Amino acid sequence: MIAFLEINQSSSYPLVSANAASGMAVDDDCKLKFLDLKAKRTYRFIVFKIEEKQKQVVVEKLGEPTDTYEDFAASLPANECRYAVYDFDFVTDENCQKSKIIFIAWSPDTSKVRSKMIYASSKDRFKRELDGIQVELQATDPTEMGLDVMRSRSN
Repeated sequence: MIAFLEINQSSSYPLVSANAASGMAVDDDCKLKFLDLKAKRTYRFIVFKIEEKQKQVVVEKLGEPTDTYEDFAASLPANECRYAVYDFDFVTDENCQKSKIIFIAWSPDTSKVRSKMIYASSKDRFKRELDGIQVELQATDPTEMGLDVMRSRSN
């Protein structure tokens, strides 16, 4: 499948880039918010969703720097797919404070097959738009993205 994106110079819509694999575009706000998380640590996490009607990935929720992992986990819907990035702070065995940016492809078993297919086919292209991801997790239930899993994958 080949996707083409027309750009109307007089349009007031934000610029988006096309995903040739699935036809999904990535809203510029996704990249801007990710840069804020990465460089300025403005957010603890970002949850992204695919808007099928607009055929683009958009920011759904921003987590404040003071939000906890529990706040993050609660922001992921139980029956719908999402992408997320989480700024994970931890202490190493050598007692060093570290931080890793973790990309999570959330695809619960109870989500619709079509949704799983769309998210799976768009994931790699979307992830490439977010320069600076250090760890990737694929999760179908909360135990596959718990703090213990993040810690073990971050070492």
